[in-house]
Amino acid sequence: MTVVESVLSHTPEPLRSVLIKHRELLKFGIVGGTTFVVDNGVWYILKLGVLEPKPTTAKAIAIIVATIVSYILNREWSFRTRGGRERHHEAALFFVISGLAVVINLIPLYLSRYALHLEVPHVNRWVQEIADFVSGSIIGMLLAMAFRFWGFKKWVFPDELGRRRRDATVTPLHPVDTSHE
Repeated sequence: MTVVESVLSHTPEPLRSVLIKHRELLKFGIVGGTTFVVDNGVWYILKLGVLEPKPTTAKAIAIIVATIVSYILNREWSFRTRGGRERHHEAALFFVISGLAVVINLIPLYLSRYALHLEVPHVNRWVQEIADFVSGSIIGMLLAMAFRFWGFKKWVFPDELGRRRRDATVTPLHPVDTSHE
């Protein structure tokens, strides 16, 4: 039994049905949470260190690192029953969608810093850091995450290509009793 199936077996029934129905979204969300930590860890290390004067560049590098982690986790876990393309084609599509998502993610941070001037010396350091976090790590990431989920399901890991794989690998949460047959 996988970790997800173990957790689902201990979840109350009304919620369990919803989670099973949206299993890919749940897994995608867990991968998103993991990459959120990776993204922000790398971003703050860079932005408070060697890239202090270039927060948008630091964020872009952090997003790229998190995107690589995301590809591995999404391919091998979230969407493992989908796809079916050659790996290089799938990876190329994944990184094109993710590249567009990087732009979407950076827009709120860029607007916060350079259009709204929420940066030192116009505001104090505390306001700048809160504005950076809200715009870059919450608003930008949520917009990019919604775009990625849609793009991954539509183009990178389309369901119609993964039917054979899914049929061969999916095991039911509760095995069917076939002893009476």
